[in-house]
Amino acid sequence: MIYVFLANGFEECESLVPVDILRRAGFDLKTVGVGGKTIVGAHDISVVCDIETKDVVLKNIEAVILPGGMPGTINLENDDIVQKSIDYANENNLLIGAICAAPSILGHKGILKGKKATCFDGFEDDLIGADVINTAVVRDGNIITAKGAGVAFEFGFELLTYLTNKENTEKLKNTMKFI
Repeated sequence: MIYVFLANGFEECESLVPVDILRRAGFDLKTVGVGGKTIVGAHDISVVCDIETKDVVLKNIEAVILPGGMPGTINLENDDIVQKSIDYANENNLLIGAICAAPSILGHKGILKGKKATCFDGFEDDLIGADVINTAVVRDGNIITAKGAGVAFEFGFELLTYLTNKENTEKLKNTMKFI
């Protein structure tokens, strides 16, 4: 199961674009509400999540995706189930995707030590131990990080490439008319 965690104040594009891409590709994915089933984004867009954190089953995790936004990132970082899910994915070398401010969560946990990563401008110091790269999307092992809302499609397509292959990603880009 791919879990995309949403907390109040999340960046809508950074979560929903990757969700759309991965669902189009046929993945079993659940949006997970932190603090309830209806979560309000940073731009006052409400999303009814598929499940709440209490419904997360750690042993079923195939990937964890963390959108940024403020205070969404802080709310994600303060949630015990989100933390346990990140730990489980990291310990089992499963995909962890984080965009915008959310890579800071991984940095605070020490997960980015010795890895290349990127983030929204101003959060570089929070990527503790990382080799910070100033580019749209960075993939290093099982970790994919991205700059922000403007690269949500690139982030989603990199997640898809990790989970399948470049050929499947190119097919979906063509279907979606992503140029």
